[in-house]
Amino acid sequence: MSNILVVDDSPTAVKLISGALTQAGFQVRTAADGEQALALARETPPDVVVLDIILPKQNGYEVCRRLKQDERTAAAKVVLLSSKTHAADRQWGLRQGADAYLTKPVQPQELMACIEALTVVPSH
Repeated sequence: MSNILVVDDSPTAVKLISGALTQAGFQVRTAADGEQALALARETPPDVVVLDIILPKQNGYEVCRRLKQDERTAAAKVVLLSSKTHAADRQWGLRQGADAYLTKPVQPQELMACIEALTVVPSH
């Protein structure tokens, strides 16, 4: 079972995303800002971080960069989730180390498919 950290400053978004993930059998923790997200991730490294870009204290790009630079959290897969839909935003997010970039409003099935694709270990 994957351990997922959902980071968004919108209580509605957190409730919708964490609810869908919990229902699908994932263990979910939540954070409302970048600093809290980093603290939680360092305490218990998640398998996946679903990360909003526009956050108080530290934006999602910075949080993503810090997660990928820290040996404790570098293995976590990061899914940036944002209302920013321009190709430049997506490219910048991926350059910060994100493993995927989804735009809001995200459909639960789309998010699940993305997480499953990132966490499935390929068989050889």
